Amino acid sequence: MIYVVIGFLWLSICLYVILGGADFGAGIVELFTNKKARPKTKNIMYESIAPVWEANHMWLIIAIVILFVGFPEIYTTLSTYLHIPLVLMLIGIIARGTAFTFRHYDAVKDDWQQVYTQIFYFSSLLTPFFLGLIAAATISRSINPIASTFLDLYVFSWLNWFGIAVGLFTISICAYLASIFALRETTDSHELDLMIKKSKQTMIFVVITGILVFFTAYVSDIPLLMWIFSKPLGIMATVFATICLLLILKAMRNKKLLPVRALAGFQIVMILVAATYQHNPNIILLGNGLHLSLTQHIASPKTISVLGWALILGSVFILPFLFYLMASFSKLRK
Repeated sequence: MIYVVIGFLWLSICLYVILGGADFGAGIVELFTNKKARPKTKNIMYESIAPVWEANHMWLIIAIVILFVGFPEIYTTLSTYLHIPLVLMLIGIIARGTAFTFRHYDAVKDDWQQVYTQIFYFSSLLTPFFLGLIAAATISRSINPIASTFLDLYVFSWLNWFGIAVGLFTISICAYLASIFALRETTDSHELDLMIKKSKQTMIFVVITGILVFFTAYVSDIPLLMWIFSKPLGIMATVFATICLLLILKAMRNKKLLPVRALAGFQIVMILVAATYQHNPNIILLGNGLHLSLTQHIASPKTISVLGWALILGSVFILPFLFYLMASFSKLRK
């Protein structure tokens, strides 16, 4: 049953990165669009994230609950040493959701709309940045439980050049997903050309920030290149991600956009596989030379069993209604 629980944890993280990433990316793309094109971009992005924006954080909640119930030592380590970026990320999620709601549904349209818009923009930008910082901290051995100062324990455990690079890469991934997902929400050739241009721009940012991640990893003595390219699985995942990119470019050139969302989602999964498979199931690498494992640092067998069955039964109720929600919004747009 432990592998069922780990599977649901992996699935929830992947879905949050893909769907939540596209959600965050909507605000990022709009922020970096010139003012003349912003109203059109806003409408396209709204149509793109409307089916899932309220449900996106369900995947984050599921991941947190799995860690809290099934892996309490891992949950405690994360929430203790990374409490600052975690709190900032959660504040960003709350601020973004609140601003999005009032921005679109406020009964009174006044100057506050500009305030809501700015909050929406910058919370969309900063939230995935802190998510990237947290992810980087788990594999960079920057969390050192034997450190003796507050800064070493609770600040430099996540605030470093590698973490900043991964944060920027996460921002780029979110913007890329949003622009790709929005391609099918365009209503005319002008809108489509605008989103294709945005998609190509975000692709460039993904490549640049990806190179920055590898550079900062090398400078920080993090064997990221070895993790990814030392075994066939990492090489295959990288090749598949690259092929997906080429197929997406071909689809945009031919303006056949049906497969682009699936290709982008699969591409992100391959990136996650390439970055994490080498040290799996060790989810946190600590600075004192130890690690926390998903197969060793677990709750009691009875707890894992109950959690596994709860996840299986819960998915039976959650997933069909989620698909129904997406299908309903798709019909409304036709």
